[in-house]
Amino acid sequence: MAFTRPTGKHRAPSRMKRGTARAAGVAALATTGVIGTLAAPALAAEPAVEQTGIVPVITIGDSVAAQIDAQAEAQEQAAEKAAQEKAEELARKKAAAKAKKEREAKERAARAAAERKRLNTYVAPITGSYISTGYKAGGAVWSSGSHTGVDFHAASGTSVHAVGSGTVVEAGWGGSYGNNIVIKMNDGTYTQYGHLSSIGVSVGQTVTPGQQIGLSGATGNVTGPHLHFEARTTPDYGSDIDPVAYLRSHGVNV
Repeated sequence: MAFTRPTGKHRAPSRMKRGTARAAGVAALATTGVIGTLAAPALAAEPAVEQTGIVPVITIGDSVAAQIDAQAEAQEQAAEKAAQEKAEELARKKAAAKAKKEREAKERAARAAAERKRLNTYVAPITGSYISTGYKAGGAVWSSGSHTGVDFHAASGTSVHAVGSGTVVEAGWGGSYGNNIVIKMNDGTYTQYGHLSSIGVSVGQTVTPGQQIGLSGATGNVTGPHLHFEARTTPDYGSDIDPVAYLRSHGVNV
């Protein structure tokens, strides 16, 4: 009786087809790099090559497939870990940049506050000096009959400072005051510095507390070198106020 090969859906896949399918899977995995580092002995454990008469085909078993799956999972986990670490590093850099920006803003605010405080302070017109003639002292030497300011003891050439922040409104010869400077202070009052040997500022110039504006001397109606200092409500003679009380009201110890 003649032998008949089974046909139709009950026919089992040929060995060639099974090998080809397995090889296709290996080729796909090799393309993605999954089995790029697979140990040679693992592949060698399986039938390495089947001669089909068409092309050589690699066949692998379930144990190798499991190793490939494990390697693929490990690579996926490594990629996820690397992505997480990158995200964390980016977050750290953003946090550091934000903290730096906030710190710099605080430092700028602190410097601005310190500068505002400095500009609002007052100092004595002569450092380390004392008042040699007081306010409203009487005598024939003054045309008004009394002293309209105070005299600070100072040798000729001593540095004279602006007592506070303001704008120069007069700088030049002032008659009996000799070389003098008048400054409109930021609070709206005026200060005058007389008998100077030299003037170091000009009209319209802004000055700050402690800035040198000239040198003391003996110009004008004087008997010796000193600084005549006045506080006024206007830039003009006759509007004088107590200069000691004025300085003390602004925190100057005189």
